[in-house]
Amino acid sequence: MAPTLQQAYRRRWWMACTAVLENLFFSAVLLGWGSLLIMLKNEGFYSSMCSAKNTTNTTQDEQHQWPSCDRQEEMLNLGFTIGSFLLSATTLPLGILMDRFGPRPTRLVGSASFSASCTLMALASRDTEVLSPLIFLALSLNGFGGICLTFSSLTLPNMFGNLRSTLMALMIGSYASSAITFPGIKLIYDAGVSFVVIMFTWSGLACLIFLNCALNWPSESFPAPEEVDYTKKIKLRGLALDHKVTGDRFYTHVTLVGQRLSQKAPSLEDGADGFISSQDLHGISENPPENSVPFRKSLCSPIFLWSLLTMGMTQLRVIFYMAAMNKMLEYLVTGGQEHETDILTQRAEETVGFYSSIFGAMQLLCLLTCPFIGYIMDWRIKDCVDAPTEGIALGDARDGVATKSVRPRYRKIQKLTNAINAFTLTNFLLVGFGITCLINSLHLQFVTFVLHTMVRGFFHSACGSLYAAVFPSNHFGTLTGLQSLISAVFALLQQPLFMIMVGPLKGEPFWVNLSLLLFSLLGFLLPSYLFYYRARLQREYATHWENPLKVLGSPEATA
Repeated sequence: MAPTLQQAYRRRWWMACTAVLENLFFSAVLLGWGSLLIMLKNEGFYSSMCSAKNTTNTTQDEQHQWPSCDRQEEMLNLGFTIGSFLLSATTLPLGILMDRFGPRPTRLVGSASFSASCTLMALASRDTEVLSPLIFLALSLNGFGGICLTFSSLTLPNMFGNLRSTLMALMIGSYASSAITFPGIKLIYDAGVSFVVIMFTWSGLACLIFLNCALNWPSESFPAPEEVDYTKKIKLRGLALDHKVTGDRFYTHVTLVGQRLSQKAPSLEDGADGFISSQDLHGISENPPENSVPFRKSLCSPIFLWSLLTMGMTQLRVIFYMAAMNKMLEYLVTGGQEHETDILTQRAEETVGFYSSIFGAMQLLCLLTCPFIGYIMDWRIKDCVDAPTEGIALGDARDGVATKSVRPRYRKIQKLTNAINAFTLTNFLLVGFGITCLINSLHLQFVTFVLHTMVRGFFHSACGSLYAAVFPSNHFGTLTGLQSLISAVFALLQQPLFMIMVGPLKGEPFWVNLSLLLFSLLGFLLPSYLFYYRARLQREYATHWENPLKVLGSPEATA
């Protein structure tokens, strides 16, 4: 039986720690495609497409020698394209379902799908000449199950109040760092453990996620901190009256006290009820509740539309590098297909294997660097107040305080400032990554690996924090899902780009990387618009501050 929301709140740290570990080892493991590709070729998947005179790969026990070729790699890369597409595209229906039914069913289905994918890969490896097509279904279930685990964990940080962006960045960091899983498994594979044993063991471990979710995750959605106060309770001293309060202010104060005593908001701590604060009550009559904002308004907002372009472009850049990294490294060693010799080919295989392992190990940087973006998004949020309201402005004006008080720091403006800083930093890293990809230096690829890893973690964390800051929480799942779907459609272009690089360009990645570098410059449009939108809000809030008698009931400009 599913626990209640109050019970889940008491277990929130256990859920957060296990969610990080589960994301790290079971979510977006397909992002470690380079290492999985080597294992699949060693197991002979689609080796029937190659002639015996091609370069051979030897299995672990050296009982079989499987031929390999570009056609085989293109076919396996197609499986990766489908799996990575599902890793992003299915977030739209998942977001809609999660907004309606909560994260629990999504996580249960995801763990079951991941377990099934590992089982299929183990079965298919027993007879790859006949069962190679099963790899497409296995990779599809792997991508779908992984995104279910990731997506269902993104609302869990709602239970951590002001640490929400930091915890969300940690969740996304563990998701991005899951690319280390296949390189780690390849080390076990190289040590002599069979592919079948590894996959069946992994499938069994995925069943533990199912059990953990069934015991600890509630059936309800996790409400945002703005919608429910998890920990605060009104204390008696908050009801005391100042003896200098007279006239209209006395009437206003007594009215607010009555409202605080009559209106309650749920508190999850100890299962008790807690009263909403007077700060929240000032604007009850003037401002519509967050949940009343229509979804179409959020969908058509310029911030969301610009984020679609930025995220789609970044996703294509990141996914193409993962798919083509082995061929790029091979080109750096051989200098192109026309210069290939047996010695160079052997050296290329060793180099690609070594650098793939290094690239996989560096994926842990996502877990270390993503909280940095979360820290940027949470910067000085606790020092902020909400937007000015009529009650506060009028009260201050009558006492002559409005002209003497220090101008407050508003929460929404601070969140926009933090988002501008996060996206600007991410885009500069993305441009630097594109520049290093153009330079034919094998040792420089270590810098490329670091930049790629940081970009992949940063842009997901920044986007998730931006949506949580700007849009209503009941739109978060659907908007994030739609954004991931559009990004997945962009990422499908990596397959024709890969075929162009392997075919007409004969393995040379320069022109493709140059085109993607120029395309990545569009990423600066989103922080540019956020800068403009922030300036507009600052002017609006300044008007309210300078004219406290102005009626503030008009709806705020849409993001």
